[in-house]
Amino acid sequence: MSTRNPMDNMKSTWRTWDRDQWKLPHKIFEHANVYHVELDREVPVHSKQDKVPYVSDWSLNLWVIVNAGIPLVIHQIFTSVTGYNLHPLVALLYYYYASRWFTTRELRNLRELGHVHGFLDGDKHERDGVPDVGVSKALISVLLAGGLRPVMTVWLTYHANEAPASLNWFWLPIEASLYGIILDFWFYWYHRLMHDINNLWKFHRTHHLTKHPNPLLTIYADSEQEFFDILGIPLMTWFTMRLMGMPMGFYEWHVCQLYVLFAELAGHSGLRLHASPPNPLTWLMKVFDAELVIEDHDLHHRQGWKKSHNYGKQTRVWDRVFGACCPRIESTEANIDYDNPVSMPLL
Repeated sequence: MSTRNPMDNMKSTWRTWDRDQWKLPHKIFEHANVYHVELDREVPVHSKQDKVPYVSDWSLNLWVIVNAGIPLVIHQIFTSVTGYNLHPLVALLYYYYASRWFTTRELRNLRELGHVHGFLDGDKHERDGVPDVGVSKALISVLLAGGLRPVMTVWLTYHANEAPASLNWFWLPIEASLYGIILDFWFYWYHRLMHDINNLWKFHRTHHLTKHPNPLLTIYADSEQEFFDILGIPLMTWFTMRLMGMPMGFYEWHVCQLYVLFAELAGHSGLRLHASPPNPLTWLMKVFDAELVIEDHDLHHRQGWKKSHNYGKQTRVWDRVFGACCPRIESTEANIDYDNPVSMPLL
């Protein structure tokens, strides 16, 4: 007799159900329209030997800067015209919705890229959807990730007497460059220990039920892991950078967190694209073969379970330092199509 936990079932058919069977979480996902694919559109399937399109680092950095910057510009215009800055509670709501807007734009862009270019390992398996047994859980995870980080950021760093124009332009590129690398140091060890230690693995195994994840499963995990992913690791990173002498004010931290958010969603997209998480230092990481690409974290899910590899989620710096990299399959250097670059639409 099987002892498999029914909640481990990753079957996803609910989008094809009669909508009278849907409950509120199903309807919220439908209203948000952030699925990884549209059911009535084809997804191209490629063999492992087909060329993988290249996405330039500059285009991804530009996408993040523009979409992170628009809310800051609107905020500054309001302050300049009215002479008033946002009350902390208003700032919390404003930047919560700014993050939601950023996330929604990215998810829809990723979906479009999937329909154009397909997904990694697509000749063997389609992308996992939000599971029938976990729609409510997935929704709560997404809402917690979207809501708690703005609360943390406003609580620790927002000052009503500082408008976006106060942003430290000297430190911002340095902070944006180092934030992902430092965050990944803490994430690498926390992540690796969850794989290596039995008493911690039990909190991580739910996240590994998906072997072909989609962005809506980025934070799909047990509550203990969700807490550290959403708050613990960003807090440790912020305190580390403050101890290193960086200002890490509200507006800089807002931009840094959107860089990380972009990488978290794209890293679970499985898109068949050779793309690295946007970081101003990606060019330097490439010199040491320490840059992350989409396939690296995809292989972590597809091939890893209790013992794994590719533990980093922003870079491969710490996997390279501590010997935990694994070979790529489709994104090998000889298989990358540099002649036909792909970019995400800015607007």
